[in-house]
Amino acid sequence: MTMRALRIERPGGPLEVTRIPVPEPGEGELRVRVAACGVCRTDLHLLDGELPDPALPIVPGHQIVGRIDRLGPGVAGFAEGDRVGVPWLGGTCGACRFCAADRENLCDAAVFTGYRRDGGFAEYAVADARYTFPVPDGMEDAEAAPLLCAGLIGYRCLVASGAASRLGLYGFGAAAHLAIQVARHQGRRVFAFTRRGDADTQEVARALGAEWAGASDELPPEPLDAAILFAPVGALVPAALRAVDKGGVVVCGGIHMSDIPAFPYRILWQERVVRSVANLTRRDAREFLALAPRVPIRTHVERFPLERGPDALERLRAGTLRGSAVLLPGARDA
Repeated sequence: MTMRALRIERPGGPLEVTRIPVPEPGEGELRVRVAACGVCRTDLHLLDGELPDPALPIVPGHQIVGRIDRLGPGVAGFAEGDRVGVPWLGGTCGACRFCAADRENLCDAAVFTGYRRDGGFAEYAVADARYTFPVPDGMEDAEAAPLLCAGLIGYRCLVASGAASRLGLYGFGAAAHLAIQVARHQGRRVFAFTRRGDADTQEVARALGAEWAGASDELPPEPLDAAILFAPVGALVPAALRAVDKGGVVVCGGIHMSDIPAFPYRILWQERVVRSVANLTRRDAREFLALAPRVPIRTHVERFPLERGPDALERLRAGTLRGSAVLLPGARDA
């Protein structure tokens, strides 16, 4: 039996529709009939050949929501028909010094969905049951898909920002749309930074609770306690350092970023910190997916049939999406 899938055959793409065998779950694995899979900037970095050593040919996609249709040997705690989500972190060794220190996101032998094992830009996907999670009720499949990466990475970035009361968000795409909802739920004040002249996105940020929205090269009306960079633009690091107060932290949330330009030491001095966030842990997933319905988080999605996956990625590249792009493998192009 075969299935439709979008697959990258060689470094730099292209992303093409093909037919490949339906995967079979092995020991400890389950198979998901994919209902929806979110499109992430990491997929774009993979397509552009910016990530090292992908397992080519590869089916991208790591924000998977669907129903279990087959269980492999040894799987417990799930049943066929359960709705589940499959995130970026697809497996860890459980034995390295990072796993032993409860930092499995830095595992030396981590496996990543849609990068080192086939992901969800397909009709079916196989996942390690230990890294698969029940999806909260109350959201459609397409609306839930962005929780599995944009939501999880945004949540990990918020945790990394500490107890910051005045929070800046640089780049107001899919992750920021969700992070601002959690931040406001936590009582934080949010300041949003977008491309210069992007009045529409700034208005969206205000509607979601930002008390100020402006261009990324502007200073906010008061110093920030922390800033999160979702835009993969290295030049924003010194801009954010200038915006944060003494002792403030700048969190870089992307897996890939353009080079950070040289900047004067004085904007780092006074115990300001620049740090990155890498991947996620299963604890992040459990905490965030439990929190999401309590906020409650509302996602904003644009739906695309599988065949229009390349269009969705180009819309992401151009910055013309409002919220998250989500592929629906069961839908057919009109």
